[in-house]
Amino acid sequence: MFEQLLQLVQEHAQIAVVNNPAVPNDQNQAVVQAATESITSSLQQELANGNTAGVLSLLGGQSDTNANPLVNNISNNFLDTLLKKFNLDKGAATQIAGSLIPAVLGSLVNKTNDPSNKGFSLDGILGSLTGGASSGMDIGGILGKLKGGLDKDGDGDVDFNDLKNVLSNGAKQQQGNSGAGFGDVLKNLFG
Repeated sequence: MFEQLLQLVQEHAQIAVVNNPAVPNDQNQAVVQAATESITSSLQQELANGNTAGVLSLLGGQSDTNANPLVNNISNNFLDTLLKKFNLDKGAATQIAGSLIPAVLGSLVNKTNDPSNKGFSLDGILGSLTGGASSGMDIGGILGKLKGGLDKDGDGDVDFNDLKNVLSNGAKQQQGNSGAGFGDVLKNLFG
C-alpha cells in the first residue's frame, strides 16, 4: 500500500511541488516523502485514537475530501512539516499542503472505491495501517452495513466497537514498530 500511495503523491506533486519555485529542486523528493508520511502517520494516528468512523468515512468515499475534517487535519500536519522541516514560506507551504493532500486523498478514495482497481482496497489500506490487525475481516462488507446504518435489522451482527478496537490496537502497534514498514519502503525506494 505504501508504494502505491507514494506513487499517487508523486503523480500529484508535479505542479504543487516539482514545478513550484518555492521548493528547491534538491528538496522535491523529500517533500513528496514527507507528504506520503503525513498521510500514513495521520491515518494511523486517527485509527490509534479510535477515530475508526472518520477513517472509514473518508476511505469509503462517504464524504467530500475537500470538506472532510480528517483531510484538513492531514493537510495541517503536512503544512507543519513544510514549515518546520523545509523552512518554506507560510503562503507557499499553505498552498502546497492545501492542494496536494486533498488531491492525493481524493485519488486514493476514488481508486479504493473502484471495484475494477485491484491495486487499492479498503482492506489492504487498513491492513497496512494496522500491521495486519484487520486481516481476515471483510471491511468492505462492514462498511456497506455502516452505509445502511449500524445493525439496521437489529440482529446484532455489526459491532462497531469491536471493529474500532481491533483497528485502534493494530494502528498503535504499527506506530510502535518504528523503522519497520513505511521507513523500510522509503529506504528501498530512495537509497
